Amino acid sequence: MKEMINIDERKRIKRILDGRREEFGYFVNRYSQDIIDFTHRMVDNISDAEDLAQDSFVKAYRSLSSFDGRSSFYTWLCRIAYHEALNFLNRRKRYCILATDESLIESELLDDELSTGKEERIERMEEAINSLNPDEQMLIHLYYYDDLPLREIAFIMDVEPNALATRLHRIRKKLLIMIKQKEK
Repeated sequence: MKEMINIDERKRIKRILDGRREEFGYFVNRYSQDIIDFTHRMVDNISDAEDLAQDSFVKAYRSLSSFDGRSSFYTWLCRIAYHEALNFLNRRKRYCILATDESLIESELLDDELSTGKEERIERMEEAINSLNPDEQMLIHLYYYDDLPLREIAFIMDVEPNALATRLHRIRKKLLIMIKQKEK
């Protein structure tokens, strides 16, 4: 997990804003692969992910004066990349929101059911995650794989933390339903 902006990055941003544009290369070198990986989770094509990462860095550079330091630079950059990827998917008309009729299931039961370590279950879990829409997949990846706290994910996805917690709960229920249907 990336922490709040460090002093070195804060100084670099100040120097960039004071006209030393070449200093931005530090951020590109440090975070480019992370941002490519981040966008690749949302789009299927690595070339598209690389283009989105590049667009995200350009947008970050142009908007650097609006960076307020309340989050880490990396989190702020992820937010830009996330919105760039969503815009890309919307332009390609591949992005859709799936609605499901979900029954109420308690969180503890969900955790127990979803964390069973059987190999077949893990395969079904991976298939279920891959069948989620890109926005849902991103939430699962940021929370479970990248281990980011909900407040940082909420910032990246531009959603209130409570609404995000509810969305995460619904996705987990959706995954459980999908897995149980495949078990039948």
